[in-house]
Amino acid sequence: MYLQILYQDEHLVAINKPNGLAAHKSKLVGNTDEFVLQLLRDQIRQRVYPVHRLDRKTSGVMLFALAEKVSSTLQKQFMERNVSKNYLAIVRGYTETHEVIDYPLTNYSGKVQEAITEYSRVASSELDLPYGKHETSRYSLISLTPKTGRTHQIRKHMNHIRHPIIGDRPHGCNKQNKLFKNRWEVNTMMLHASEIEFSHPITNKKMLLKADLPNEFKRTLKILSLNFTSA
Repeated sequence: MYLQILYQDEHLVAINKPNGLAAHKSKLVGNTDEFVLQLLRDQIRQRVYPVHRLDRKTSGVMLFALAEKVSSTLQKQFMERNVSKNYLAIVRGYTETHEVIDYPLTNYSGKVQEAITEYSRVASSELDLPYGKHETSRYSLISLTPKTGRTHQIRKHMNHIRHPIIGDRPHGCNKQNKLFKNRWEVNTMMLHASEIEFSHPITNKKMLLKADLPNEFKRTLKILSLNFTSA
């Protein structure tokens, strides 16, 4: 597999990670022979250091350092919340026009952590498709900015406010996921890391990197008549 490189210099490299590709080998991802870390290392023929996480099921911008010192500098920016990340997601129902979700989450160790996600509705649609007790089905395209970086934060937060992300398992809606799979053969999670903004670790220049939507995300937007034009 060839990874799309969004930006590269002598200090860092950014890619548009495909949906379904794990960042690195771990007990959580199960049996697979391909990982971003390995593929990118072999593609650019040098060691890479991931500086932030991106779920296996999430596509989009993923940043890597090309030296340990650079990695430490970038990770400090993340820890101090000086990095801005923007995501796009397709969710069930009509969301609020704008909302800040302030809802603590429990990690794998049982520790309760502060978690804040801000989102805005970009587009919405209503299909003449009965669902449960409703005569139609409603969907929203939203833009999200996580203010904290907890595991599966966006996925858990959207499920918490009853607007689960389409294709999300296990934090989504099984009935909706089954509908999309059976009716449209959509079987991927509709969550994409569209932008990341940070300061270059060496030059201190402001960097804004953008990743185009995957084809399956674009196809789902079309199916649902969600009008969206990326900048």
